[in-house]
Amino acid sequence: MSEMTISRKLGTLVFFAVPAIIGGGIAYWLSDSWTVVWIYEILLYALAGAVISK
Repeated sequence: MSEMTISRKLGTLVFFAVPAIIGGGIAYWLSDSWTVVWIYEILLYALAGAVISK
């Protein structure tokens, strides 16, 4: 399998940025807690890192 190019990695990060912004707002709206937002963001960034590291 070939290595991901830089442009593809950046595209993947942009793809994960939309759920980070929208989902972070929804998480704060539902919980009214910044802790929940940070946990959501950390899990999402970990998932993005796992996808990019492949």
